[in-house]
Amino acid sequence: MRAGENPALFYMKYLAAFFLLFIICIVILADRGQLGPLEFLYDFPYGDKFGHFILFGLLNLFFTLAFLRALPNRNSYRVALAVGLILALAIAAEEYSQQYFSTRTFDLIDLAASYLGVLAGGWIALRLQK
Repeated sequence: MRAGENPALFYMKYLAAFFLLFIICIVILADRGQLGPLEFLYDFPYGDKFGHFILFGLLNLFFTLAFLRALPNRNSYRVALAVGLILALAIAAEEYSQQYFSTRTFDLIDLAASYLGVLAGGWIALRLQK
């Protein structure tokens, strides 16, 4: 950590990066059909939708908080919107790519759950920032 750097910003950047890597690992494992213990989400109705909501909600929360703290002089709502839209595009690309894997299926309800998580995460980040 550099002198004068906000410790909360320092750690939020790393938390956001770590969580992104965690999600990338989950996507790779799912693409290979090797989710292991995470397979339990499919044992109850809409469990995978809940997973999408939580994972992408937390990802947006962490990234939005990191960017809000890194850009304190910018309009908070614009920062949150930009982060959310970039994540939404990446999520759509990942969901679309699932049709090219035999172990995955493209699902609009998964995409909707992911987007609802992004909205919730952004909303919470804005509330925490105030």
